Amino acid sequence: MILTDIHTHSTFSADGETPLADMVAAARKKGLGYFGVSEHFDYDYIPAGLTYEGGKPVRTDGEGYFASARALQAQVNDGSFTFLAGCELGYTDDASVQLRYRELIKKYSPDFVVNSVHTCDGADCWYGAYFGGKERRVAYTRYLERVLQSLSAPYRYDIVAHVGYVSRNAPYADPKLRYDEFKELYDEILRGVISRGKILEVNSSARGAGSAFLPDADVLGAYFRLGGRRVSFASDAHCADRICAGRESVVRALRDIGFTHITVPVADGEVKVPICV
Repeated sequence: MILTDIHTHSTFSADGETPLADMVAAARKKGLGYFGVSEHFDYDYIPAGLTYEGGKPVRTDGEGYFASARALQAQVNDGSFTFLAGCELGYTDDASVQLRYRELIKKYSPDFVVNSVHTCDGADCWYGAYFGGKERRVAYTRYLERVLQSLSAPYRYDIVAHVGYVSRNAPYADPKLRYDEFKELYDEILRGVISRGKILEVNSSARGAGSAFLPDADVLGAYFRLGGRRVSFASDAHCADRICAGRESVVRALRDIGFTHITVPVADGEVKVPICV
């Protein structure tokens, strides 16, 4: 059985809690075959005028991160364990930010790129400011429209991350984001992922979303019916203790739907890892 966890964060990200070397060491100790760190490059915060809580810098130290990551790879990648140095890019339609993302990718050649939507309507969907004055259907529709827009990002990416992020901290009595309620939008998103040959992430950090993982099994079932087969597992761990957290429920659901492999992006290619509980 080969364990994978692609999409985690270290202290190079403003919200990370464990140093990069310790994250990698913990992943090796837990027996992972493929472990990916994808530090935040939340340049989408800049045109929206947003800042992190506590005043931490939005701009991740790309030079320091990738230099440290490449040095670690030379030390630990041995055939039985592969550490992948990736990045998570917060989508925005701002042309200047998109150019910066293209330049970042060209400069550092990350092993994989995670495409995420955190911001919509000038706010991060995690915080109450996004939901202020919005009915549930409006808030979720606007977010899903943003996800659909992000699929056309004019830079390389490999993974479409945590679809359903908006529901993690939503203030509604029923936060669950259901496929049947937004079928047309979801189908556009899922077909877009498939037609572009991207990987749909299953993220076990669902928090208060009313689901064990994001997107939930109803969305994953629709993705499978539409022909989607590329899925990745992500704990979205921001500390070493959470690496691979929730994996069992994710892979069990994937297997029940009919998926047979986890897809791991590796530089310019990909590895198919059989799903084992």
